Amino acid sequence: MSVSLPPFPKPQEPTGEPVLLELGSSDDEPCLRADAARNRARLLEAATRLIEEHGAAGVTMEAVAVAASVGKGTVFRRFGDRTGLLTALLDHSAKQLQAALLSGPPPLGPGAPPVERLRAFGQAVLRQAADHLELQMAAQPEAARRYSIPPTRFLSGHVTLLLRQAVPDADCALLAQALMGYLDPALIHHLTEECGMPMERLEAGWVDLVARVTRTELPE
Repeated sequence: MSVSLPPFPKPQEPTGEPVLLELGSSDDEPCLRADAARNRARLLEAATRLIEEHGAAGVTMEAVAVAASVGKGTVFRRFGDRTGLLTALLDHSAKQLQAALLSGPPPLGPGAPPVERLRAFGQAVLRQAADHLELQMAAQPEAARRYSIPPTRFLSGHVTLLLRQAVPDADCALLAQALMGYLDPALIHHLTEECGMPMERLEAGWVDLVARVTRTELPE
């Protein structure tokens, strides 16, 4: 015999649209000196070449320093560590996605019903993963920081907001984490590279999952 659950507590988190978060270091600020900006661009170009030639595994702080003809200390000062360097390489596409979510055309941006925006969100993240999966895998922080870094907090906050609009009676903060698990780069890598699933199947699975979570019909 089932027992009815107590009502979910009202969320205490801010309910507005998530604020655009800076993903890179403070070196991205407009006031960065011109010579420092050029050095940063040269380091990122060198890292990009290494990825093209050797994959993400070939990107080490030492290798980037050699490729850019600078001292290793310069690379560490600019990016902190290897994760910081790889995150900087992903920064541009991540900021493009954030901007599209906040101010782009619907259904990814504002103006569409929340369920449509949820569908578009997952499909956009999956397509981004298809373009940068190896780099995303290499840039993942250690497990203790994986859910607290700014990009992840922004995306989970966006999903939470849409869920509150679509299923206000649910524990949307926890439900958002469950949905974000579907979009984890390690899972996407496992399903596409090790299980051989096409990305189209993952996109269709996301649409089905959103329909089940929000108790809505599948789009025709």
